[in-house]
Amino acid sequence: MATFVNKPTVFFLSLLILLSSASAMYLAVEGPVSSTLYDNGVINLGKVGPGESFYILASATTTNSTGAAVNIGWDTLKTMELPAGWSSQASPLYEEPMKMKVTVASDAPTGTYMMMVRAVNIGNYSKLGNLTFRAFINVTPDVFASSVEPLNITAGVGQPVNLKIIINNTGASDDPFLINAYGLPAWNMPVQVISEHSTKSTYWYPLFVNEPGVYSFNLTINSTSSSLIRNTYRVNFIAEASVLNDYKATGEGVVLSPIIYEPAYAFMLFLSNIYHFFFK
Repeated sequence: MATFVNKPTVFFLSLLILLSSASAMYLAVEGPVSSTLYDNGVINLGKVGPGESFYILASATTTNSTGAAVNIGWDTLKTMELPAGWSSQASPLYEEPMKMKVTVASDAPTGTYMMMVRAVNIGNYSKLGNLTFRAFINVTPDVFASSVEPLNITAGVGQPVNLKIIINNTGASDDPFLINAYGLPAWNMPVQVISEHSTKSTYWYPLFVNEPGVYSFNLTINSTSSSLIRNTYRVNFIAEASVLNDYKATGEGVVLSPIIYEPAYAFMLFLSNIYHFFFK
């Protein structure tokens, strides 16, 4: 049988809950998502890749049972329970904001996992006790999107060309990525970049070949945390030993000379484009 409560009673109960929350101790989580938590609260942190590390950031400031602000009420943030194979590092004592590190098991299957996290008032000096909450996070290799352009390149032999790389990190980890080219007859070094969580950033990868020919190679964007977090692109490179293609590559590539020569590069690129438009 259903129990009905009249409107004045509902209003009074809601007001009591609001007032009790306003004066209770709380934890202001600042990353990877923002939320205000009370004891036994729940938070969804988003998603992370297998093997990746992420940080939970939270303010040390809170209020006591009377509603008075306590500047450094929480002294550390630590995990009380973790999934098998995971590890964590508690935040240093009296850090503001508190920053706790969590590392996902490298072989963690795709799925949603739960952690028990606790904000601690050491020795209960501020009369706060502890605040414990459950944090859920989704483990998946699908934590970033990317693009590469151009995928078809025509350039002069030995002339550097920039590939434009866009990485959209949709996960909770500030993950380092390696950008690398495989299958070219010249020395093209891998480039490591840091992609911060919930951000889209543009990077440039310089490459060149030292022999004329037609090349198809793989351009990879790979997380340093896991080989499962990876995108690969097929790029075609036509290297021609001609003055006009040298001009074109210089105009589109890495500028190695002082800035005063940029008008000359632009003019060389202009001549090259005219030639390719009318005669190719």
